[in-house]
Amino acid sequence: MIDTPTVDWLALSPSVALLGASGVALLAAVIVPDWMRKSVAAGVVLIGFVLAAVLAGVVFDETPTPEVLLDGSMVRDRIAALTQVILAVTGAVVVLASWAERRRDNHGEYYALLAAAGAGMVFFVSADNLMTLFLGLEWFSLCLYILVALDTERATSLEAGLKYLIVGGFGSAVLLFGSAFVYGATGELGFAEIAAANPTDDVFLLAGLAMILAGLAFKVSAAPFHMWTPDVYQGAPTSVTAFMSAATKAAAMVVMLRVLVTAFPDQSEIWTIAVAVLVCISLAWGNLAALAQRDVKRLLAYSSISHAGFMLMAIAADSERGAEALLYYLVPYSAMSVGAFAVVAVRERELQRPVTLESLAGLGWERPFYGIAMWTFMLGMAGFPLTGGLFGKLFVFSAAYDSGDWWLVLIGVAATAVSLGYYLNVVRWMYMRAGGELRLAPAGGSPPTDPALGVAIGAAVLVTVGSFFAAQPILDAAADAAASLPF
Repeated sequence: MIDTPTVDWLALSPSVALLGASGVALLAAVIVPDWMRKSVAAGVVLIGFVLAAVLAGVVFDETPTPEVLLDGSMVRDRIAALTQVILAVTGAVVVLASWAERRRDNHGEYYALLAAAGAGMVFFVSADNLMTLFLGLEWFSLCLYILVALDTERATSLEAGLKYLIVGGFGSAVLLFGSAFVYGATGELGFAEIAAANPTDDVFLLAGLAMILAGLAFKVSAAPFHMWTPDVYQGAPTSVTAFMSAATKAAAMVVMLRVLVTAFPDQSEIWTIAVAVLVCISLAWGNLAALAQRDVKRLLAYSSISHAGFMLMAIAADSERGAEALLYYLVPYSAMSVGAFAVVAVRERELQRPVTLESLAGLGWERPFYGIAMWTFMLGMAGFPLTGGLFGKLFVFSAAYDSGDWWLVLIGVAATAVSLGYYLNVVRWMYMRAGGELRLAPAGGSPPTDPALGVAIGAAVLVTVGSFFAAQPILDAAADAAASLPF
């Protein structure tokens, strides 16, 4: 008789739904006629992401206390479920934004890989030991490597895919090597078991902790582990960049929080300092480098590095309030990031070339809806009122201050002031141009009329503004989720 673990299919259902959608989309690439292949694949994957969000919501509602599953390989708790909802909704919006993309072929493969990457992220955030953590990480990373290089007719896409593969593989190797050190020091794979083993003077444990932190820092685009981010974000298809900027960061941030708090509580005095250093470097480098950018996708890439610094500030707080702030921050940030890249995709499609700041000249007057949307996203990222970005930064600063990291708050405020220089510059280029300076679309260009793209951008605007007016319900859900961790 083989003793097999009991499988909790409800806990696995979000991943299963996305895997099923991925399989159907891939099948559609083979058996569906060319003229309807894109619509079928996109529709199936959109249903998969919506179903995954609903199922994750059910898991959140029916899991008041954490439950360890599959012999300690994964955990069913509210922090994983809430993150899965964010990931699934993000994926659904990206599918809508992708519908308008002009791709010669590989429609079925694109949507299948998008769903498979989402399934990997959903699995990744529920990992409860080092083995499943690495499995989930590689699961979605391999899908993203291919997605980045999927536009084979563009040399920049192939170059970005190669860079992401090399640097991402190096980051995964660092994380795996660190996991081996931790296992060698403790003889355990489970996060709680590693904490219980507690060989406080073991140099291998500390080396493993440092390498795991570095490996996850690659995935969240934290400086100085950000070297791949600007080039990959610029070269990848814009819809893939939108998905990476929001979903990958959300998944990796939550897993970093879970690993540090659950597996290394006795080393908190060490890792909080290390994370605080990452905060300072990310905020400084991300904001200062963004000031010099002319390409909008590179500008948003450095902005993403800066936002990684704000999120890491919540992790450095090492408190339940910090976890609440991180989870809240992920909601408006994901919407703003996906929405901003969707607007860039609009301009790319219209002008048939990469979007620079000069390319945005007059967008606010030519395309009022997209101009207002981009204006909202930029102000939200800067932390202006009437957007969730304001409360996101306030909650992060509050958590840091309560933990005694008042100096991080000062650095965060200074970084926010610097960021106004490039966020408001985007708005300036869209609106503050004299009539004679406006550059309308060339004769061959036409304004995007795809309703799915408008729905995607509208949904992002709704979440960005709605998270300001409905901050308390989101914060309550974040508080319920944060209670799952052993602070």
